[in-house]
Amino acid sequence: MRLAKARIEPLAEDAITDDIRKLLGRQFRGAVLNIFRTLGRIPEAYQRFMPWGGYILSELNDLDPRDRELVILRTAFNWQSGYEWAQHERIGRSCGLSGLEIEGIKTGPGADHWSPRDRLLLTATDELTSDGFVSEATWAALSEFSEKQRMDLVLTVGQYTQVAMMLNSFGVQLDPGLDLDPDLDRR
Repeated sequence: MRLAKARIEPLAEDAITDDIRKLLGRQFRGAVLNIFRTLGRIPEAYQRFMPWGGYILSELNDLDPRDRELVILRTAFNWQSGYEWAQHERIGRSCGLSGLEIEGIKTGPGADHWSPRDRLLLTATDELTSDGFVSEATWAALSEFSEKQRMDLVLTVGQYTQVAMMLNSFGVQLDPGLDLDPDLDRR
């Protein structure tokens, strides 16, 4: 976490409209997360953000859920987004990432235990989060992935780069029940 308190306060429970609740996907039933309470302050942006984020987290994204979460977590770590990491660590575990793999995401593609496929996804993510571009060599190595999977990889990193920037800059604080990873505590 970059900030110890929110710069933009999330909406209070009684200010969450039916429209805001309606746009939450199946995976977000129950309590409204702080990210959505914060974005709800700009209903026009929220209404357009939710379908796009929903695509990235849906079965329409051709990345395998485990691969998708590997990429999202590396993006979160590279952008030092404690909120994003905390939310997706949980999701990543439910998609098959082990504790060793989640810790290894912090090291990146250089960790010893990665398969060539995982190392490639992490390399592409690092290139995107450092230079905004997948190198020719990495793109060629991604040939085992379909064209749509390669596009979804870039779109996923792009979406979660935007999310990290919002979370970090707005100071969105962790939701109840989440713990801040000590490696992401920059307060």
